[in-house]
Amino acid sequence: MDHSLKIYFFFLLLLSIIPSSDQQHPLDSLNPTEFVRVRAIVNQSYPLSHNNLTFQYIGLNEPDKQVLISWLEKVNNLPTPPPPPSREAFVIARINHKTHELVVDLSHDEIVSDRVYEGNGYPLLTFEEQNGANQLVYGFAPFLASIAKRGLKIKEVVCGSFTVGWFGGTRRTGRIVRVMCYYLDGTVNLYMRPIEGITVTVDLEAMKVVHFKDRLVVPTPKGDGTDYRESRQKAPFGPELKRITVVQPDGPSFTIDGGRVRWANWDFHLSLDARAGPIVSLAAVYDTEKQQFRRVMYRGFVSELFVPYMDLTEEWYYRTFFDAGEYGYGLCAVPLEPLRDCPANAVFRSAFVTGRDGTPIEIPNVFCIFERNAGDIMWRHTETMIPSGLVTEVRPDVSLVVRMVSTVGNYDYINDWEFKQIGSIKVTVGLSGLLEVRGTQYTHKDQIHEEVYGTLLAENTLGAHHDHFLTYYLDLDVDGESNSFVKSELQTVRVNDPSSPRKSYWKVVSETARTESDAKVKLGSDSADLLVVNPNKRTKMGNFVGYRLIPGSVAGPLLTDDDYPQIRGDFTEYNVWVTPYNKSEKWAGGTYVDQSRGDDTLATWTSRNRRIENKDIVLWYTLGFHHVPYQEDFPLMPTISTGFELWPANFFENNPVLKVKAPNINVRWPNCSM
Repeated sequence: MDHSLKIYFFFLLLLSIIPSSDQQHPLDSLNPTEFVRVRAIVNQSYPLSHNNLTFQYIGLNEPDKQVLISWLEKVNNLPTPPPPPSREAFVIARINHKTHELVVDLSHDEIVSDRVYEGNGYPLLTFEEQNGANQLVYGFAPFLASIAKRGLKIKEVVCGSFTVGWFGGTRRTGRIVRVMCYYLDGTVNLYMRPIEGITVTVDLEAMKVVHFKDRLVVPTPKGDGTDYRESRQKAPFGPELKRITVVQPDGPSFTIDGGRVRWANWDFHLSLDARAGPIVSLAAVYDTEKQQFRRVMYRGFVSELFVPYMDLTEEWYYRTFFDAGEYGYGLCAVPLEPLRDCPANAVFRSAFVTGRDGTPIEIPNVFCIFERNAGDIMWRHTETMIPSGLVTEVRPDVSLVVRMVSTVGNYDYINDWEFKQIGSIKVTVGLSGLLEVRGTQYTHKDQIHEEVYGTLLAENTLGAHHDHFLTYYLDLDVDGESNSFVKSELQTVRVNDPSSPRKSYWKVVSETARTESDAKVKLGSDSADLLVVNPNKRTKMGNFVGYRLIPGSVAGPLLTDDDYPQIRGDFTEYNVWVTPYNKSEKWAGGTYVDQSRGDDTLATWTSRNRRIENKDIVLWYTLGFHHVPYQEDFPLMPTISTGFELWPANFFENNPVLKVKAPNINVRWPNCSM
């Protein structure tokens, strides 16, 4: 039976066993039934018999914010909950070689909006078209001749499709990729064995090779010692650790109802988007003094991931990737391995994306959710001043973690959203996986007398310098939508009073940003507190309630402003931006990033310099890494992590964990002697 027919009949069966839920949360990801309905509705308007149709993206078209907030208030306050807002899907499709933006109303099974996009840039690549481009080279005679010339076996060659970027041209080149290839032959670590000098350009619409070049021949790096599989490792090994067990005999303390997660003093919604990956919405924290949940964040997710490489050779200069907008951060999510990716007490959740033809594809175990008790201390004090005796109080830091891993080519990004009882949200990204290396004739550093744009890691193997910039979209609603952004600088003050023995001190000077230009921040050596406050809500002491952004490690772009990759990635120029809420402004690099020209980015939106004081605002935060490879990154990379934290700042009347009780912990220590 034809493979596509098998898929079709499978999903007919799927529809018969998956009920259409009327109890879905308005922010739940589209389910398999809805994906199939979207596909059918679009196919009805554009029959495949008369149209060339591919689905580049299908996701939830979330309800207007005010509509959803109004519905939530009624659900919480009325005895009979009203029906939820209508479900809609947002679709980006290529129809007869044009990009269509469609809004599909799932309540009435109809397309309510159909707009042809005429601007610069193209939509997400699909796995199917990338695989199609990769397979073309195996039937392309010049490529086969180049492989034979190098003495390589074609059956050991594996290829990948790379986006080409934009470098100042005014003519649209169409949807093309460059196919670069690697060599296995005894290892699965293909990224350590690049086949250099060959460039194959493929037109994705015509699905044919439109350009080929074999520029030079350099040695293919050796495969010895590059295989990272545990089963293939040989002695000697490092010291072995004794068993570690994570057990919750009473089960988890959190509950999951659809996409809603409740734990300790937190209540939030979790979903998956093919482009953004995990989306955390409606995060609210319980205030024990007020006896109510209070709003913190309406929506948070990775908006873009910009990875420019610094190698200027012909086969490398265009490698300036936008992993969310070109490849799909959620589309590249991978199933998590129990006991390896996540501890034994983790609960796993699956989710769905779609293929090029619109059929749903399940990603099993895409999320794991678990309580972390890693031996950290939430708060403690030992009092030695009381004559009657020592007083010691300690509370362990137990938190809730939501994890997803996105593998975009050679890199694995480990994404954690961690909720703490103090009322903070800690966001962490860990980088692991494999380097992108370039083959070279050099076998020792002393041979190198030119710019090679990287580090010699092994014989014939250069690790290229590159950056990673992740831009987060953080729609904070601190105790409501009307918020302001406050930058509080710490300023040194010289003491001029001769009667004081001190010569200096520092004070806090706060400024509320009135417009978007006031809110742009480049983090560095200056000491500053960055807060989102609700100017309409005060504590009993008169302070505005707020949440503070606590950055992790700071990195900014080092490319010049007129370099074409930086023009496209100019949203990384500042670590912090603040914009007024606009439903259409979600993607920092623009909606259409493949071959974009930087004319629809966060930086261009803010050039309008809109007012943001006491408005519904969105905080954008960019964290970054400058990666200079070292030999410890070969043949695989240990995980390096950074992130940021959203921390309550005068949000509560006092410390919210004063009355938090430590969990009951029963420990049986083994008999041991030292």
